[in-house]
Amino acid sequence: MKFIVSSSLLLKELQMIGGVINNTTTLPILENFLFDINNNKLNLTASDLETTFSTQINIESEDDGRIALPAKLLLDTLKTFPDQPLTFLKTEKNTIEISANSGKYSVAYIDGSEFPLATQITDSKTTIIPSAILHRAINSTLFATGNDDLRPVMSGVFFQFDSESLKFIATDAHKLVKYKRKDLKTDQTSEFIMPKKPLQLLRGILQGLDIDITIEYSDTNAQFRFGNSILTCRLIDGKYPNYEAVIPKENPNKMVVNRMQFLDSVRRVSIFASKTTYQISLSIAGAQIIISAEDIDYSNSAEERLNCDYQGDDIKIGFNSRFLIEMLNGLSCDEIKLSMSLPNRAGLITPMDSFNEGEDVTMLVMPVMLNS
Repeated sequence: MKFIVSSSLLLKELQMIGGVINNTTTLPILENFLFDINNNKLNLTASDLETTFSTQINIESEDDGRIALPAKLLLDTLKTFPDQPLTFLKTEKNTIEISANSGKYSVAYIDGSEFPLATQITDSKTTIIPSAILHRAINSTLFATGNDDLRPVMSGVFFQFDSESLKFIATDAHKLVKYKRKDLKTDQTSEFIMPKKPLQLLRGILQGLDIDITIEYSDTNAQFRFGNSILTCRLIDGKYPNYEAVIPKENPNKMVVNRMQFLDSVRRVSIFASKTTYQISLSIAGAQIIISAEDIDYSNSAEERLNCDYQGDDIKIGFNSRFLIEMLNGLSCDEIKLSMSLPNRAGLITPMDSFNEGEDVTMLVMPVMLNS
């Protein structure tokens, strides 16, 4: 078995799929990349059993075959090479010899037949989404997912597709994001919960791409196909909570403010907040908002004033500053609207202007009890 491949192309593709591999695994074969050669095509695969990521590149080869090579060793070596052709040759010593311009390197391999294959999806439905929209949906929701092992359904993003729109929802019970695309729809109504890890991989890969992503999904698995790459993952099993029930409908107090000015103020003031609660307070009256924080243990405090457009009763409400910062960072609009009813009820953040037609974003943040 012998093949020739570009070092920079191989490194780029292995780095892309390598994010799947866990640092600790009970199955040693999963610390390897699978190299599968067929008709001058090299299929590269990485897996952690839950998620499998494959991609394909063109090579020069007169042979077919399957071997598994150690991922970390290969990546560390490839990073040191300038772009050049590399020759991989299977030897009689059960090693792969890699020949570069400057030297030769031998690596022990494992028989490729031991490598677990991706799950074949049957009885599936298919939806096609432009990569920029999927990237934006993931970016807008992923930060709001939970980390509670006792509530695994909330550790992923809820995909909800129907004949009117595509929705992506994430919540950890303290904050909630609903990202909706009214310009995309499917013939069949379907919903599933995507785990966090494959979405983190997709978010990094899809940034800046302009291609269509084909999503194929069944009751247990989902597959994302784009270019020469296929990412297959197991879905989170369970019923997602009724998120619509927690989004307040009556919010008579509405504040409109410049997003970046508000974000910068919250960032500065939060530095002076308690490092256990991260609590800041918003006092809104007339056309002004006072953002304040206090850390009683260290006698630190801060206060800033901002102009805003406010309609409603004077209100003082507390929020976890980290949640506010994450939400404001997740938007790309110039102005946001913060809608509230009472200091102990959730606040809603929505963009006042959107760069994307058909986009609808709603962010909910639970308040915190203010220290009297």
